[in-house]
Amino acid sequence: MEGWEAWDIALRCAGQLRMAQFVVIGIDMNAALKMAYALGYRQKAVAEMLTACESGLMAAITERLSNQR
Repeated sequence: MEGWEAWDIALRCAGQLRMAQFVVIGIDMNAALKMAYALGYRQKAVAEMLTACESGLMAAITERLSNQR
């Protein structure tokens, strides 16, 4: 799997986030893996790379929220 494919899935799943009372808790991996399958990407590789994307996403959201207070 190429890095651009993982980035492509991350961008396509920007609206597929898991929420808990208006707080983002992560990427909806089920939706992401279904999208990867539909696009012909290797699901195992996508799952591995999306966890890193999810960590970065959560760190950025946390930083932005702490700066708004």
